[in-house]
Amino acid sequence: MIGQLKGTIAQIGADTAIIEVSGVGYEIHAAPRTLAHLAVGEPATLSIDTHVREDMIRLYGFESEAERQAFRLLQTVQGVGARHALAVLQVLTPAELFDAVAAEDATTIARAHGVGKKLAQRIAAELQSKVGAVAGGGEVLTLAARKQAKAAPADPALAARADAVSALAHLGYDGIEARRAVAFAAEELDEPGVEALIKAALKQLAAA
Repeated sequence: MIGQLKGTIAQIGADTAIIEVSGVGYEIHAAPRTLAHLAVGEPATLSIDTHVREDMIRLYGFESEAERQAFRLLQTVQGVGARHALAVLQVLTPAELFDAVAAEDATTIARAHGVGKKLAQRIAAELQSKVGAVAGGGEVLTLAARKQAKAAPADPALAARADAVSALAHLGYDGIEARRAVAFAAEELDEPGVEALIKAALKQLAAA
């Protein structure tokens, strides 16, 4: 199976690109956000997920291994295929996807084109036990790695941030904006609690 391609971008289409590697052009399917970062004639290295069927072989390209893992994990959810997974990763980074899952924020996931409310709710529910993230790194982990992380003492700072985001979401704020505001507040404050994070985040949201 092809796991990575390193070459030169020969062509970019609406939802595909051709990357030339040692004289061979490989057609890569990718989200528009990924394609927007590529340029014809420029070198590129893409993580690849290879789908093999009886009638075709299709390659999906990603800018990072974390995105490829998230793409795979999304497709473990009933009713989620490659098209839905790409649509989700078009609007959410792997770290943002994990945050949305952790907060059970189906509204944010439903922003993806073609992903309705019910499917978004299923993604949020089913990925609760399948996906995690390394704090600050955005690296997607498997279920086994998440279980190991749960065995370690909980980080009070991360718990406070999660509670603050959840509170803001319940107040009607957009999930992604709430997470960014809380992250900004956490950087500005010294070991803040939930209440302090919420107040600081609300000021940040009001000023935006």
